[in-house]
Amino acid sequence: MDDPDFREFVEARYGDLLRTAYLLTGGRDAAQDLVHEALLKTMRRWRRVDEPMAYVRRAMVNERTNRWRRIGLRELLPGALPDRPRADDTDSVAERDELLLALGRLPARMRAVVVLRYWEDLAEADVAAAMGCSVGTVKSQAARGLARLRDVLRPGGRPAVTDRLIGEQA
Repeated sequence: MDDPDFREFVEARYGDLLRTAYLLTGGRDAAQDLVHEALLKTMRRWRRVDEPMAYVRRAMVNERTNRWRRIGLRELLPGALPDRPRADDTDSVAERDELLLALGRLPARMRAVVVLRYWEDLAEADVAAAMGCSVGTVKSQAARGLARLRDVLRPGGRPAVTDRLIGEQA
């Protein structure tokens, strides 16, 4: 299939999709695989898709959940992100690393709710639609996810760092 609208969509939104997938999976290679798989599913139904971003997000969440079910707890996320040359942003890099590791400790469904709700800044109803669940489920999963993140990120009594990373949303 060579649809110029689909090609334009992918070119415009690939970076956004890859960032979301990275947060859902915790790894660059897994994120790329997840985006590619979701885009393949979307491409097959492109002419019938009304909201492309919502459709691709839902495809990513579903694919991530299916992978998690297949491999279960055997999947191990890296203990630290690989070093990459950058300006001296050690504090922000350390905070981001902490947050990504904490996200990696959440169950896949809870992580998906937190990423879609707070990273993608989707409304609760949109997250519920993307995940195929109720708004109440989104609210409870988000509250539990944020509580777990706070527990993991605050052990040293560093509420300022934690609040800046995840906010006082709950």
